[in-house]
Amino acid sequence: MKSIKLILFTALIVLAINSVVNAQKAKPWDVPAKFKAMKNPVKSDDASINTGKTLYNKYCATCHGKTGLGDGAKAKGLDTFPGDFSKGDYQSQTDAEHFYKTKFGRDEMPKFDGKIDDESIWQVVNYMRTFKK
Repeated sequence: MKSIKLILFTALIVLAINSVVNAQKAKPWDVPAKFKAMKNPVKSDDASINTGKTLYNKYCATCHGKTGLGDGAKAKGLDTFPGDFSKGDYQSQTDAEHFYKTKFGRDEMPKFDGKIDDESIWQVVNYMRTFKK
């Protein structure tokens, strides 16, 4: 009887852990082909990066963290991890994919369409590229 209780208890723990892990995993974020094909029209220079940094700190850092590690003050209250912009899975995406995700948002990620103009979104993308390690 003790072994059955232990097996049931273990199974419940495994299910609970899987539930937490699955809640933390971000579902794939499909970007339409027309957006994937876009090129960043804003040159990544000091002026663009500095403007992007200002905008990022104003709109993004509370969730994504000051250095893009996903450790902003609001991150712990989110259902999904906001992402680590220094890692390869982020840095391997195109500027256009980041533009799309920032512009249109999804779930807990707010959309910035109508809040900041497209040029500003591209500048934020340029700044986020500086998080690469």
